[in-house]
Amino acid sequence: MQDKAVYLKIGKNIRKYRLQRGLSQEKLSELISANDKFIGHIERAERMPSLKKLVKVAQVLEIDMKYLFDS
Repeated sequence: MQDKAVYLKIGKNIRKYRLQRGLSQEKLSELISANDKFIGHIERAERMPSLKKLVKVAQVLEIDMKYLFDS
């Protein structure tokens, strides 16, 4: 269950930075070449993203990947 907490934190942070950039879930999904529902699933911790996808998300959001794991 501890894993779920990590993914909830990642999802919360993706949402925070996505909204700061004025991006919809669908637009961010498109920018990382993912299914249009992908970011929504990640933000709700319903899916576990690969490291490769997290790197792409951080690049599109123009943040260091470490910020996806911050509390």
